[in-house]
Amino acid sequence: MRLVSLLIGLLVATPALAQTTPAPPPATPLPGQRPPQPTPTIIVEPVAMMIAAFDRDGDARVTRAEFEAGLEASFKAVDTAGRGSISYIGFSDWALMWLGDRNALPGAFEVDTDGDNRITLGELRARFTLFFNRFDVDKDGVIVRSELVSVRTPQALPDRGQGRRGSGRRRLQ
Repeated sequence: MRLVSLLIGLLVATPALAQTTPAPPPATPLPGQRPPQPTPTIIVEPVAMMIAAFDRDGDARVTRAEFEAGLEASFKAVDTAGRGSISYIGFSDWALMWLGDRNALPGAFEVDTDGDNRITLGELRARFTLFFNRFDVDKDGVIVRSELVSVRTPQALPDRGQGRRGSGRRRLQ
């Protein structure tokens, strides 16, 4: 009986043991193919991309006035009925258009400060003014591109094998 149990155990375990093969080496590109992208070291937040898009005169600088006008125009692009407020779904549409993803931060709950399930231009302006102030590193009322990007050092980058996030970052100055 013991022998039968041992044989059954080996039969059940054999397929699993046969599948444990070492991982293949990283693929090298074939002729005509591009090599894999290197690990990024310059990062731009979705909000920073939006602020950069508000540069109306093309001088690669976003003034407070350009920021305010851009934010208002972006809000009106979603508030097509002219109600003066948008729903959370409308905010999701706004985030997709201006931040690149419906789930980009900040989220609707963070922007809707009075909790009425509607977002007004005033609420949007209040939240995004905090971003303007944070990105305006030298506090001169103008945001330049170097204030919108973050440089991550190799030690702060995620370990691709482990999937952990790095925490160190510094701003370009």
